[in-house]
Amino acid sequence: MDIILVTNLLLVVLLILLTAFFVGSEFAVVKVRLSRLDQLIDEGNKKAVKAKKVAGELDYYLSACQLGITVTALGLGWLGKPTVERLLYPLFDSLGVSQALAAVISFVAAFSLVTFLHVVIGELAPKTLAIQFAEKMTLLLAPPLYWFGKLMFPFIWTLNGSARMFLRIFGVEPATHDQAHSEEELKIIMAQSCQSGEINQTELTYMQKIFTFDERVAQDVMVPRTEMVTLTKDMTHEEIMNIVKTYKHTRYPVTEDGDKDKIIGFVNVKKLLLDYGSGEHISLEEYIQPVPFMLESTPVQQVLMNMKKEQVHVTLLVDEYGGSAGMVTMEDILEEIVGEIRDEFDSSETRDINKVEDRLYHFNGKTLLSEIENALGVLFQEKEQIDTIGGWLQMHLVDIQPHGKLEKEGYHWTILETDHYQIKKVAVHLPTN
Repeated sequence: MDIILVTNLLLVVLLILLTAFFVGSEFAVVKVRLSRLDQLIDEGNKKAVKAKKVAGELDYYLSACQLGITVTALGLGWLGKPTVERLLYPLFDSLGVSQALAAVISFVAAFSLVTFLHVVIGELAPKTLAIQFAEKMTLLLAPPLYWFGKLMFPFIWTLNGSARMFLRIFGVEPATHDQAHSEEELKIIMAQSCQSGEINQTELTYMQKIFTFDERVAQDVMVPRTEMVTLTKDMTHEEIMNIVKTYKHTRYPVTEDGDKDKIIGFVNVKKLLLDYGSGEHISLEEYIQPVPFMLESTPVQQVLMNMKKEQVHVTLLVDEYGGSAGMVTMEDILEEIVGEIRDEFDSSETRDINKVEDRLYHFNGKTLLSEIENALGVLFQEKEQIDTIGGWLQMHLVDIQPHGKLEKEGYHWTILETDHYQIKKVAVHLPTN
């Protein structure tokens, strides 16, 4: 075997490997996540710095990959056929095959073999590796691709510029490495991460609640006016202590003459109780702090920001007519993210959604329709107008009384408890099918 044939064979192998390099680089830099590269850079990974430069200039380095793939493919076409033919000629001579037939067979064999090696080793294998191990492949291939891009800058700039000019004729802008995801895409990514074990169910629940948090308004989380426990500024010590012992809240709105539409502030009973225990004379007005007012339709996020700004833990909510609609506390808002928060005084409270039997659930009347939809899979057509299950039943039932029943789409709803015209507790029997 002469030196020229050996050299050609080595060049063919090199061209196939170079094709694999450029194909792998192309798919890897497209697939890799820039956020992951940023994390690796923060951890001190030096290869990630070059990888970030390559992935950040996607249009340029994809052009570099395409240039490399094209040149190696042309090189294989130029060297592959004659090299394989020269390998086969001695065999054909020994078998006595005519020169014309040998030329045809060697051409077909050379074309098939070079195409097979080019497609399998140069294209498919590196593409699969790059997609499956995008991060590792990018860190491995980005440094040489970076220097190849620098070395071939004049050619890449000329070819890339020509392609851009051609595309702009049709109104097409160059590609960018866009890593922005919509909210729905992020939810899918988080669910997939949970399924693969990258995050646990608790972390997934917190992140899902964060997205829901932005959609809530203060009315969704407030303590309604009817359930607000208030103090009156002219109450006696004994009356104040009786209310504090009964309800065990930390903060109470203070009204003028017991009118919940005339709230003048709130008190934190911790300070009040300390002074009372030390035997000091208590005048409730001395402990009243101003309370911020916001519309009940204000987004919860805005309410939270205002409470942080004002350094308060309670906000009074008013309706469009200026009357008190309810109040919201810091705990109510935090529960929208971390779930229900209970302390030693909440033992008498029940969960908003309780599964009693396989097809029997009990709900707090204030439970949001959206939460019931998530729990049961039932759809409420009126959820744009009504927020809670209690309000939904009030809309469909004329007489609001305990044991009032409603059957709708196979779901059997029963009112278990009321307080005047407010529905406090509801039961539902699910369909059997």
